[in-house]
Parts: sequence; C-alpha cells; structure tokens
Amino acid sequence: MAVESPGSGEKARKAKSSAARLSVASNALLVALKLTVGIAIGSVAVISEAIHSAIDLLAALIAFFAVNAADAPPDADHPYGHGKIESLSGSVEALLIFGAGIFILYEAIQGIVHGKPLEGAGWGVIVMGVSAVVNYGITRHLFRVAKETDSLALEADAHHLSTDVSTSAGVLVGLGLVALTRQPIFDPLVAIVVGLFVLRTAFQISRSAVMPLVDVALPREEQQIIVQVMQTDPRVKGWHKLRTRKAGSQRHVDVHIQLADELTFQEAHDVTEEVEDAMRASLPNVWVTIHAEPFDAERIHQEQTESKQPQSEPREF
Repeated sequence: MAVESPGSGEKARKAKSSAARLSVASNALLVALKLTVGIAIGSVAVISEAIHSAIDLLAALIAFFAVNAADAPPDADHPYGHGKIESLSGSVEALLIFGAGIFILYEAIQGIVHGKPLEGAGWGVIVMGVSAVVNYGITRHLFRVAKETDSLALEADAHHLSTDVSTSAGVLVGLGLVALTRQPIFDPLVAIVVGLFVLRTAFQISRSAVMPLVDVALPREEQQIIVQVMQTDPRVKGWHKLRTRKAGSQRHVDVHIQLADELTFQEAHDVTEEVEDAMRASLPNVWVTIHAEPFDAERIHQEQTESKQPQSEPREF
C-alpha cells in the first residue's frame, strides 16, 4: 500500500511561502535601485546587475507560485501529487538566467568596443554594497528554509541570490577601480565576470531541476537508509525491485519484500505497515509502496523463470 509520511505540513508550507514573498520584495527593491543608479552614472556593470536582479525577481515570483502549487494535495488527475512543479519552475528559471547571462556578456562587449567615461562611480559603489549586504541576508534565510522544507524552488532562488552577492561585490570592486584609476575599461570587464557567473549558476540550477523530471533515483545515501530498514528487520527475509524517485520535496519508494510463507494475510499486512512506518520515520516526505511476497514461493518462481528472461536484481549497497 502507498502511504505518505507526515510531510512538511502547514507550518512548512507557510515558511516556504513567507520566504518566497521576502525574496520577491527584496529583489523588486534592488532592481529599481540598481537600474536607477546604473542609468544615472552610465555603468554597464551596474545596469547588468539590474538585469541580473530583474531575472532574480522573475525567478522569485516563479518560486513563490511553485512552492504553493507543488504542495497541493494529490487529486484525481495527479495521484502522485504536484511536486514536479518545483522542478519545472527550476528549469524555467535556469533558461531565464541563461538568457540574462548572454545578454550581459553582449552588453559588456559593447561597452569595451564603444567605451565611454563613467561619472559618479561612488553611487554605484554604494548601491552595490547595499545589494550585497541585503542579498547575503536573504540568501542565508532562503537556504535555511529550503533545507528545512526540502524545497527545490527555494533552493534555486537561493542560488540565484548567492550569485548576486558575488557579482555585486565584483561590480563594487570594479567601480572602485574606476574611481581610483579613472579607467572606465574596468566597468565592462567586471560585467563580463558577472555574465560568466550568471551562466555558471544557470547550468547548476538546470542540472538540479532536470534530474527529478527524468525520475533519477534518490541519492545513494538515501537508498542505503531504505535498504538498512529492510535488512535490520528479521521478518524481512529478502527484497527486490527497489525503485525510488523524487518529485519536488516528495520522495517515492516502491519495493517488493519477501516474508515467511506461513504468515497469515493479516500478519503479513501488519509487517508491511511496520516496515513502511520505519521508512517514513527514516526519511522526510516519503511515499512508500510495498508489495509483500511469500519467501519460498517467490524463490521457486524466480528459479523457474530465471532461464527464460533476465531478472532485475536489486542494487547492492
């Protein structure tokens, strides 16, 4: 039977939603601040950072809607829940960031080719400093909530902002060099570094988002936990056909276990329930489906069919 673990609950849903709203608000403020200063002083690096933050704002909005939609309970059309919405949102965010990175690199190259004097670099230094400090605080909060609630969408959003902290610091250094040396070339050079950071982040997020969409198995250490639950229960005489996957913060596990042939149907059911409970206690947000089989009868069946077709053996850990 398939039963859901206690899951994240209403408290976790509220925490994710609150964190996503905070990210949206902070990004909106920083976009306006960076764009205003960037245009005023004519800095391609600051304008690039404004574009970067605008993408972060869009990503934060996507994350906000994704974490709420992904936590919707299963329904007739989605019996396995809506967890993969978080992976889809992460994929969309990654595509947006790729586009932003390419645009930033293009603008930076244009700045090198058609360079112009930069006035008021000090204002750029101030706004980049504010941006780095604000985003550092928001990033730490998002990573903490993402870890507590196992939210891919919030984790992707946190990675966006962590990159923003680094690139803001880089732009700050670049503008400082412009102010000290009076050489405007540092401005587009820093913008190129920003663009490369953005592309690197996009690649990392796209990889994390795509894996659950193609039903990649749970990490090896999590599979080991599942195996240990079965191996440490003396009533479980064997197991095979273990399959695992993840959808958003929800883990899905199904496996066949072999029990003593003489057990009654009720006794086998009770053992299965207890093994499921042990798995749910060992991993968060896990849906477990266990099929119970008589040990001796299943062994004979496998021996009879082994020569006819290859069997899917359980993975060894």
